[in-house]
Amino acid sequence: MKPLSIGQLAKAAGVSVETVRFYERKGLLPKPRRSASGYRQYSEESVRRLRFVQRAKDVGFTLGEIGELLALRTEPNASCADVRARAATKIALIDEKLTALSRMKRALGQLAERCTGEGPVSGCPILDALETDEGKHDANS
Repeated sequence: MKPLSIGQLAKAAGVSVETVRFYERKGLLPKPRRSASGYRQYSEESVRRLRFVQRAKDVGFTLGEIGELLALRTEPNASCADVRARAATKIALIDEKLTALSRMKRALGQLAERCTGEGPVSGCPILDALETDEGKHDANS
């Protein structure tokens, strides 16, 4: 297989050239070989790895967590249970975020209901509530 340039790699993986460079700096993509003229040369494995990183990001893993997942691949004592545990932890964190977002939405909805959208900003019930502890209590309900 002919080596890929950074542009070809980026296109094949559906990312930008800057994203490829960023992942290299973060250690998620190994430093590529260089041609005699200094150009980066990537393999098909780099395409697979970049796609893995993107898919893992899409399901909510952070770059640090993605690095851990990639490291598990080469860990001789790692098992599917290790990967599953990380997925379960991520699911629990997502559930916490969803609960918090739902609470925020409810509180903001209550504030928005108080506002008719008419009159000067100086009398806006949303701004007034946010300026006092009233807005804080609504968000924590």
